[in-house]
Amino acid sequence: MRCFPTGVEIKRPEGTKEMGRLDALREKLQKINRWVAGVGACFLIPLMLITAADVVGRDVFDHPIPGVIELSQYLLAVSILLGLAYTQQIKGHVEVSMLTSRLSARAQLILRLFGILVSLFLFVLLAWQGLVVGLEEKTVSDMLRVPQYPFRLLVAVAAFFTFLELLIDLGSSIQKLGQMES
Repeated sequence: MRCFPTGVEIKRPEGTKEMGRLDALREKLQKINRWVAGVGACFLIPLMLITAADVVGRDVFDHPIPGVIELSQYLLAVSILLGLAYTQQIKGHVEVSMLTSRLSARAQLILRLFGILVSLFLFVLLAWQGLVVGLEEKTVSDMLRVPQYPFRLLVAVAAFFTFLELLIDLGSSIQKLGQMES
């Protein structure tokens, strides 16, 4: 068993010395997602600074910073989108188990598999349409004249990485289901 600093564990059968290709790919993807989420977190610092500067400018000097709301929206979108796959990796998304907790472990796993399959479908659509819309986008923002296409393309990138994390979850769930049946 190997434990990452984030608390995500990859369990391997006892006695196996070599990591399988799938485990190596999983580890590499999880490292990339942690790095991407870290980059996204770095966008929170300028967001905090410009928001604080705008508040001080507005309240103390009666002169707000023009375009700060628009810029804040972009910075927030970037930090959220870049953290999406990592949040899936650490199972940080909200999960309501009020009804499913009463089901058997096998039924819970089958429902989880169904949810993962639906999510895979939605995220592949999101990645595809994010790419299509991002490549066709020609507009700019109203006040700061910021091009919109990088943010549309970022939706596609975030959806793709989340899709890959969901594939890992699908493989793990299928493996657990196979272990239950044997």
